[in-house]
Parts: sequence; structure tokens; C-alpha cells
Amino acid sequence: MIKKERIDLAKWSIMYAKKIGSNEASVFISKTNKIEIEICKKKIEKLIESTQNSLNLSLYVDNRFSSHHTNILKKEHLKNFIEKAYLMTKCLNVDTYRSLPGPELYKNRKKTDIKINDQSYKSIEYKKKVKIANDIEKSAMSKINNIISVTSSFYDSHEEYVKFQSNGFLGEKESTIFSCTAEVTVNDNDRARPEDWSCANVRFFKDLPDPELIGKSAVNRALRKIGQTKIKTGIYDMVVENRVASKLINALYLPMKAKSIEQKSSFLENKINKKIASEKLTIYDDPFIIKGLGSRLFDSEGISAKKRTIVDRGILKSIYVDSYYGKKLKMKPTTGSFSNIVLKKGTKSIEDITKTIKKGIMVTEFLGGNSNSLTGDFSFGIVGLYIEHGQIIKPVNEMNITGDLETLWKHLYDVGNDPYIYSSLMIPTLYFKDINFSGL
Repeated sequence: MIKKERIDLAKWSIMYAKKIGSNEASVFISKTNKIEIEICKKKIEKLIESTQNSLNLSLYVDNRFSSHHTNILKKEHLKNFIEKAYLMTKCLNVDTYRSLPGPELYKNRKKTDIKINDQSYKSIEYKKKVKIANDIEKSAMSKINNIISVTSSFYDSHEEYVKFQSNGFLGEKESTIFSCTAEVTVNDNDRARPEDWSCANVRFFKDLPDPELIGKSAVNRALRKIGQTKIKTGIYDMVVENRVASKLINALYLPMKAKSIEQKSSFLENKINKKIASEKLTIYDDPFIIKGLGSRLFDSEGISAKKRTIVDRGILKSIYVDSYYGKKLKMKPTTGSFSNIVLKKGTKSIEDITKTIKKGIMVTEFLGGNSNSLTGDFSFGIVGLYIEHGQIIKPVNEMNITGDLETLWKHLYDVGNDPYIYSSLMIPTLYFKDINFSGL
């Protein structure tokens, strides 16, 4: 199905939904191609290739709302599908806040090319993708003798969709993602089997790093875990590696949503324009980053994308407000979800920061845990490296950090110069002072 056919089908679906009684409707039609290749012991362990067409229909009937999904896009099927959806919606409870976003929120959409679609996607040969996965495994296996296992993989996807809403919104998007990964397990003198990974996610095939770097990075990270142990419970400085720092940012995301504010389940209620972190923390939501993994011109509701300051030098400036909870809170909608999260970076590398620490722990991995959006209390398991007088001494594991998010972020002492580029959360190394670690 080509783009014009999707647009015509979306418009027809809206027209038919309104014809049988819907007040408003929204239709999202997409086509997604995916391939996943996994290599283990020089053999292809997994090969999945798929193409999926889908249609998502949202109906608004006398202040009742429902959402429905189908993979069959023929009109004779869709007529019955829409009719049943309409009848089901009429059975739901009335919610006076249920309606499409106001058309004014669709205005001023940028027309800039954010470069999220690799035009060469269809011409990339299958054997090139297999070779990348094979080269990753080969690189990792050549590193050292005590490797137990290596799993390497290649993944890509191509998505194209149209979104049409009965009050005037029409949006289109075409995007690609390429990913390669190595997962490595090593032998720790039969005491344990430390494992680690390395991964790269990019929009353009040519931007994938050398497979050898991916394989060797995963091996080196696994090897440095050999001999890991708990250390004494206490207060330590904490350095959080850029690639795992998103765990701490994600803990702030739910309390920043209008839904949490309206439901009285956010510790950030009534905190706009108030200090919630140290002056070192400045966060932007930037949907216009070229080749950004979260880049977009509009959100899932059709609201035109805008760059926004979320936190400015520790002051909360904005939250995530979708149209539904915006109506409930009488707040102007911004967007209900993040695009690219960017922290204002500092001037020091992770090595420079490490050299300044007298006694601390570098967190290289978070293991589960939880965060309470109402109180801000958190407890996260960690794996990392113990630092003393600027030197990495030994690996540590099975420890926890505990506290509350507001206090944690007020203890942010410095920010690195190395934002993680393989995620939509482009977070640099974070350095916190005086954090509670539980161990022995």
C-alpha cells in the first residue's frame, strides 16, 4: 500500500465512522518492515523478517472514547470493524473531557527535514547485515580465552505511516532504525559468570560503528567485572555512566506527567518554577535533533512539536501535558510524551571526573529496583567500580542506592561532556556527592 492509498483509506475510515454516528475520530495506518539476525557459535540462531500493516482507530461518541486495532485493511472488513467499534464505544461511561485536541494545537508545525529516514534502506543487502553480526562475534571471541559465550545481533526497521483526525489533522512519517549488539559472558574462576553488553542504535546504516568496536567493548566490560564483590555500607560519591544514566531521568518522567499531577501521585505537584535539583541540571526536550532517535514534527496526538526547557539550572519549568489531562487541569497541552531528552553537558570527561574522587562508586549498570512517583523515594540495585583517590580499585555488585529523587538531584555535583548518542535520552556522565549505598 503506497502513501496515497493510506491517506485515502484513513479519510474514508473517518468519513464512515462519522456517517454511522461518531462525533470525532482518529485513524493511524502504518506499515513496518523488520529484520532481526542473531549469531551464536558462528551460526544463525535467530532470523526474523516481518512486514506488518496495521490500522488503529480511535472513536469519540457523545463524550465516550475507545481505541481499536486491526491488521486487515480491506474496506469490506473495515466497515464491520468500524461498526462494531462504534457500538462498543456507546456502551462505555461518559467522560466529558474526552475529545480530540483543539485544532490550534496542530498549527505552526515545522517543515524541516530532521533526517530520520535512510533512503538506502531497501537497497542494503541481507548478506551485509549478517556480516555485521558475524564480525561482532568474531571480534569478541578473539579477545581472550575465558569467554563462555558471545551472542551478536543485527536489527533494523523501516516504518511509514499516516495519521488523520476528523478535526483537520493530517500527518505523515517515514523512519528507519539500525541496531547492532554484543552480549558477552566470561568465566570468573568458576565463582560466577559476569556478563555485559555493548550496543549502537542509529537512524542511518552508514552511522553504525565498526563491528569490531562493539564486540571488544562488550568483552572489556564483562572482563572488568571479574572479582566483583560487595563493599561496606556507607556514603560514597557516585559517578553514573552515560549509557545507564537514563534510569535516573526516567524516574523523573512519570512525576512530570500531567496524569500523575491530576491523580495526586507526583512529588512534583505545585513545583513548577521551583527548585527541584542542583544548578548543574538543565534538561531540554528537543524534537528537532538531526538523526535523533526521538525526533519528530508532531506527537501521537498530532500536537506540533516544539523544543522546550524542562528544567533550567535546577528549576522545574515545564511538565508533560497531553490534551486529556490538560482539560482536567485547565492547563495548556504541551505534549504527553518526550522526544529527545538532552542534558546540558559539562566540560569534563568521565576520566577527569573520576580523578577528583576520594571515595566513590562508578555505577555501570542498574539492576531492577523501584521509584515511587508520589514520594520520590527510590531503591535501585547497582553494579559498578569502586574508586579510591582517583583510581578504580575493584568491581562491586549486589549493592543498592536509596533515598528520594529530589534530594538525589540536589546532590548533582557535576555533569560530563559525553552525552550518550545511541538513545533518545542523550545523557552525559553524572556525578553526585554523598549518596547512600547499602552493601555489607
